[in-house]
Amino acid sequence: MPLDNILHLKDGRTLAYAEYGDPGGRPVLFFHGMPGSRFFRPPDEITTRLRVRLICMDRPGYGESTFQPGRSILDWPGDMAQLADHLGIEKFCIAGHSGGGPYVAACAFAFPDHIISAAVISGTGPVNSPGGTLGMSSTSKFGITLGRFIPWPLWQVMVWVFYLRRAQDPAADMERGNGIRPMADDEQLRKPEVREDCLRSEIEAFRPGLRGLAWDAHLLTLPWGFPLEKIHIPFHLWHGTEDDQAPVAMARYIAGKIPGGKITIFENEAHLALFSHWEEILKGLIKE
Repeated sequence: MPLDNILHLKDGRTLAYAEYGDPGGRPVLFFHGMPGSRFFRPPDEITTRLRVRLICMDRPGYGESTFQPGRSILDWPGDMAQLADHLGIEKFCIAGHSGGGPYVAACAFAFPDHIISAAVISGTGPVNSPGGTLGMSSTSKFGITLGRFIPWPLWQVMVWVFYLRRAQDPAADMERGNGIRPMADDEQLRKPEVREDCLRSEIEAFRPGLRGLAWDAHLLTLPWGFPLEKIHIPFHLWHGTEDDQAPVAMARYIAGKIPGGKITIFENEAHLALFSHWEEILKGLIKE
């Protein structure tokens, strides 16, 4: 079971986080996707065996973390700096899945002296990624290309319309996706441990409502606010060729922009490749 905690931030907000793996191991901060929560993480057995202390947190508006009106992607590094100070961690690695990818990049840009290395798995790329929407699901393509032009009140309504049924019953929504999502992701979700991890994460993410998801999704339609070319820490992207939520072109674009950026492509795998390749990914992250 995770060690579950609440940090009270300097501005009065709460930040919820959970710890997995080896409590005395090498610290890795892990950022969930969209939607997601502190309960989403790769296999615990691998994390523990590799002697890693995995720290997962809810972004603002998800789970137990307070919604932060008007936040930007670059506000996240400040929260993570406070969390690291609270935990007494001077140096650490960072990793993120899917919609957590931009936040990995933001931290790598904002306080590189404290970060040993970074990994992004199936990460969402900037809206200007060439070919970034090719192969993307129709709903995701609509949001990421037009979202920045839609006023916030209308955007909230749209997210409510698209996600209410999923939020009310994530398990039923997962069943409705069978045969529609990429085959590789269907195979992952047939594994009880993967299915339960994803369901528990979503149930917690939606518990306070849909406002956190709405703002998180809105931010992905906007420029990130910093140049990828200014990231100078070891940065590795891992991506499946069949990913229809964050197409592989996004990862290739980011890897080409970050000096020394590395990319590993998983043929015939999709958005949930994290669960099959966590050992390889984690070994690459902590060897730096």
